[in-house]
Amino acid sequence: METARSNPSDASSAVTIVKPVGPICNLDCDYCYNLAKTELFGSDERYRMSDDVLRAYLTSAIAGSKASPVHVVWHGGEPLLAGRPFYERAFAIQAELAPEGWTWLNSFQTNGTLLDDNWADFIAANHVAVGLSIDGGPATHDALRHDRRGRATHHRVLDALARLRARGVEPDILCTVNAATAARPLEVYRYLRDLGVTWIQFIPIVARDRDGVVTPESVGPAEFGDFLIAIFDEWVRRDINRLVVQGFLEGLFVTTNGRGTLCVSAETCGQVLAIEHDGSVYACDHFVDPEHRLGSVRTDDLLDLASSPAQVAFGQAKRDALPTQCQRCPVLSFCHGGCPKDRFTLSADAEPGLNYLCEGFRRFYTHARVNFERMGELVRSGARPSSIMGELADDEARRERRFQLTGRNEPCPCGSGRKYKQCCLANRQSRP
Repeated sequence: METARSNPSDASSAVTIVKPVGPICNLDCDYCYNLAKTELFGSDERYRMSDDVLRAYLTSAIAGSKASPVHVVWHGGEPLLAGRPFYERAFAIQAELAPEGWTWLNSFQTNGTLLDDNWADFIAANHVAVGLSIDGGPATHDALRHDRRGRATHHRVLDALARLRARGVEPDILCTVNAATAARPLEVYRYLRDLGVTWIQFIPIVARDRDGVVTPESVGPAEFGDFLIAIFDEWVRRDINRLVVQGFLEGLFVTTNGRGTLCVSAETCGQVLAIEHDGSVYACDHFVDPEHRLGSVRTDDLLDLASSPAQVAFGQAKRDALPTQCQRCPVLSFCHGGCPKDRFTLSADAEPGLNYLCEGFRRFYTHARVNFERMGELVRSGARPSSIMGELADDEARRERRFQLTGRNEPCPCGSGRKYKQCCLANRQSRP
């Protein structure tokens, strides 16, 4: 579910998401799209990557890499279900294959519920990066993230976080924006922030049933935008120097470098390949289906598959199939139409291919753009982007002073043209 970083203009930088147990997971989250992928396999499938497939994958991965480190994202399902011996073999093969001076960067994206002391020791000893899924506090997390017996899982994830930290491992936090979390943006954000986390990625949930209808667990377009706005307004005023919110960092990259680093915000896509446990290679983790199967690591080179005509066409379709509404959008450079998996609605002109979350993207980037641009100016001048916090605090103090000096019958300082008493005064008096 993680959004991967890639350079979409360079096939040799292809990122691979590797699923050693396929879609199998020990949880039964209401919004999961992976468990349904069992339909691609037979009823007697074991869902375990063989050593032959593992070696073929790692050989191709390092052959197609331009430089060290070679990044492998172990995904799922739940990758820890593969067992510690599997990764011991995997890391031994990596050491065998690596040219002199080269290293591997291994990452686990895990729900954390299997992460005991033995796993924590292994992760720390092998310098494995961790993406840990936490949907805020117990109320929002346990609303949709439960095990196969319907039991809560939040306390088990916190146990995993404590085990990792006790060994000096600080995980990235992956938090989904679903119907439950979207209703409580600041509660979710403040909970994670107060855990002392340093990196948060907010991942919107847009799931559809077999008839193509968006499910109740999904976030609505407007709610998604409002969620991001509420959190951004707090983050930009007080937390820039405390933690990274990946989507906000992308906004800064766009304003300073002209492009982001995530596949979801790039102009084109197609460089984030998904490797299933049987060695099958797919165009993307969100497109694991027969139509988007590219080949197999048993017989094909990953770099060849990433640069194949089918995969290039898949990636360029993100740009080429944009509806006119997107092409004319003033914030197109920030989202480039969003993830292709969510581009299933009609534009205002009835063109197909509009992202379901378009309204949310437009709301958020329109709201945050001026601050992204100011942070970009600060970076280009050699200052820290967190300097904006002091500037915004000064602006707020000056604004507050104007309100305090304004009479009831004078024009409202907000610039609406109405009298103060008929505009902002009532709202300010009703504040606790």
